[in-house]
Formats: sequence, C-alpha cells, structure tokens
Amino acid sequence: MVAPAKLKVAILGTGNIGTDLLLKVLRSPVLECRLFAGRNLSSPGMTKASLLNVPVTAKGLAGIVELQEEIELVFDATSAESHVKHAAVFEKMQVVAVDLTPSNLGRMCVPAVNLEECLGLKNVNMISCGGQASIPLACAIADANPHVEYIETVSSIASRSAGPATRINLDEYLFTTETGLRRFAGCGRTKAILNLNPAQPCIHMQTTVLAKVTNPDLSATRLAVKAMAAKIAGYVPGYQLLVEPMVEHGRLVVTVRVDGLGDYLPRYAGNLDIINCAALAFAEAYARKKDC
Repeated sequence: MVAPAKLKVAILGTGNIGTDLLLKVLRSPVLECRLFAGRNLSSPGMTKASLLNVPVTAKGLAGIVELQEEIELVFDATSAESHVKHAAVFEKMQVVAVDLTPSNLGRMCVPAVNLEECLGLKNVNMISCGGQASIPLACAIADANPHVEYIETVSSIASRSAGPATRINLDEYLFTTETGLRRFAGCGRTKAILNLNPAQPCIHMQTTVLAKVTNPDLSATRLAVKAMAAKIAGYVPGYQLLVEPMVEHGRLVVTVRVDGLGDYLPRYAGNLDIINCAALAFAEAYARKKDC
C-alpha cells in the first residue's frame, strides 16, 4: 500500500520560532517542508535549515509566491504587523495560512478546544503562547462553573526566550490573549499579563489562571481542568499542572508549567514550544483530513 503524499508546507520567518517549528515539521509523518523563507541566508536559522538540506530563500514572502504551485500551507512566524500584509497574499495564493503571531486575523485556534471547526478554514490564528496555555484552562473553569465574572491570566517566561518579534508585539499579545479568553470562556471581563523574567538560570514558562466565580464548584473544576490538561499534553508533551485548582481569597486559581521539547530552543522556552506544538497539531490534523 502506497503511503499518502505529505502535505507541502512553507515556513515564513527564520528566527527562533520558525527554526524550532522547522525541526518539528521535519519529524512529522504527514508534513513536508518545501521552503524555509527569510531575509538573511547567513542567519543561524537559515544555516541550520541548509545543513538539514531544506530548501531556503532570502526573498521572504516573494520566495513563497514564486513557489506557490508547490505549497499548500504556510506557517507565518514573523510579526503581527507583517501578517496583516501577508494574509491578503496567502488568500490570493489559496493556501492555508497558520498565523503564529498575535495579529487577531483569521479564526482563533486552540487545538484542545476548537480544532475541528478550524480545519475547513484558510486562515487560523494561534493567538499567543499565553493564550494556548491559559484559554483551555479558562474553558474548563467556565464549563464547571456557570457564573464566571472575571478571568485573569499571568504568564512568566524567561527574558532570553523572548525574541525581537515577541517584544515588539507585546501590545498585540495582551489584546489578542484577552480577546481569546473572552471568546472561548464566555466571560465579559478578562486581563492578560506577561512577565519577562531575567533570572539566571532561566525560568521555565509558568501560567496562572485566576477566575472570580460565584459559589465555585471545586470538585467539578478539578476534574475538568485535569481532563483538559491531559488533552493538551497529547500535543504539548511538556504541559503539566503545577498547582491544581484551589480557592484563594475568593478566586479559583490554577497554575501550569510548560517545558519545551528542546528541539532548537532550550527546554526552558516552553512559551515558544507550546505555540509551535499547537500550530503543528492543526497542520497535521488538516493534512490527515485532506487525505480522507
């Protein structure tokens, strides 16, 4: 029996996120990277890709357009501002765009929550690392407690894991994460906080979700959160409950830690790993559905 052809993908953006994603794509049984596109052939990411015999280009988006007949899906690992410009080109190319920036374009996708409804769409947004870590927990809390008044998420990451694109997109990160929390958890008031911690040795990503709930059902919340965490760990192996749901000062509180896989980035960079794992989960599900 002949194995089905792999889905042909391109990665736009050759920084830390794009390079780590490349290594994950190369390991995938259903994806094939046809192009790694950036602007500097001598950058560490481009050098790594070349050593792995992956086709590269310094033409950026133009290089992808030139090869569009061979590409079915593009991962955009640039910046929110850039994706706003890229999205129209991807639409014209009729390729699926997986947006790893907090641009808030396209349908927000959290694989543990709404993967199936996103598989027929041409532009999906992976929200943010904090969103991928916190939104499923917020959904679990909302499922177990019908009257959630307010949700706040606080993510702490190592400063060294926050590259230039992350730093210039901080406002977009906060806005898009808060929007995602409202949309998925059905809560009218939300807040997102991101702490860049310069400590040495570098801290691993931790995300805490706090929810103001009238008469919280702690038992139901613990069951829902534990089930959700297990679901996420199915595609983000380093995702783990650090503090199980508890009531503190009238709020429900739960904390998770995310360890990276250590593909291209250090294991403490779980913030970058989780968004790449989420993007990969979508792309692989799309590839399998396309072959059905």
